[in-house]
Amino acid sequence: MSSRPNNDIENVVATLAARQSGAPSRKISGPQRAAVLLLALGDQYGSKIWQLLDDDELRQLSIVMSTLGTVPAEEVEGLMLEFVSRLSASGALMGTYDATERLLQQYLPPERVSGIMDEIRGPAGRNMWEKLSNVQEEMLANYLKNEYPQTVAVVLSKLRPEQSAKVLGILPEDVGMDVVNRMLRMEAVQKEVIERIEQTLRTEFMSSLSQTRRRDAHELMAEVFNNFDRQTETRFMTALEESNRESAERIKSLMFTFDDLVKLDNASAQTLMRHIDKDKLAIALKGASEPVRLFFMQNMSSRAAKMLQDDMQALGPVRLREVDEAQALLVNLAKDLAGKGEIMITKNRTDEELVY
Repeated sequence: MSSRPNNDIENVVATLAARQSGAPSRKISGPQRAAVLLLALGDQYGSKIWQLLDDDELRQLSIVMSTLGTVPAEEVEGLMLEFVSRLSASGALMGTYDATERLLQQYLPPERVSGIMDEIRGPAGRNMWEKLSNVQEEMLANYLKNEYPQTVAVVLSKLRPEQSAKVLGILPEDVGMDVVNRMLRMEAVQKEVIERIEQTLRTEFMSSLSQTRRRDAHELMAEVFNNFDRQTETRFMTALEESNRESAERIKSLMFTFDDLVKLDNASAQTLMRHIDKDKLAIALKGASEPVRLFFMQNMSSRAAKMLQDDMQALGPVRLREVDEAQALLVNLAKDLAGKGEIMITKNRTDEELVY
């Protein structure tokens, strides 16, 4: 009986070897290769592998698998030959949230599957407290206002002070004051208590958030407009202002543009410039307004500012498309750094923090 699987594998490999078409046509990462392999292994051969993975490996693999999309049959076959592992099927595969969840349910306890899928669908972050830091304060306050004040105090003590302050400001005044007093008197919290709170947040708050959270259409469209080149943005915005001025104004208020970078604090501006290629910065500023140029120059040493001015002059005429691309690169870099917590970006003069 035990020789049957080996014979099956040998037959599959031999068949594929006869049809070998070389390496996969596109370059894919290690986690993507593993995801394709596990999807290809299916029920018969995959069970033992899933059981040997730790939580971090399961999380990473599940995220990749759920966003894999369609993998052409020839790529699957190429990877199967490369791994020369236990294979039970070939052909195109579709990696989706539902397919990933169904597969995990066959090998893991329901609560473990639920936790992994909630983390995939929910806000970004490696642990519960990082995830909470990416949740809008209004949503978090709305959930916490129904919790016992001591629980709220523990949760807020684990968050960033600026986020805790915003949540406290939204909570009813009597609840907020009770929580403040409990935070002042709070001593070391037992690990078991923290774990119970984390589990409650995961099963009650994060799971409902991942199921009901729907992006506002204007927020989505603002990101689309952010990625237009200048001429396309002007064309669509002009047309939208004529047909639906209210939506146009709302989209403009939600957009984060190159000109909004002047609202960075000095430390954030300097961090951003350390991460951008100087040639790209010169091109971006070549087509910038004078206030934007001045802002960046003021956040450099006089020597660096002089060198940048010389670089801009040496560029000569620059295509508008190249300027747009460089400015978009700078904006996207700022968003990435903000998402990592390395800088803070604001959209308006009320210093409302943008969460990405």
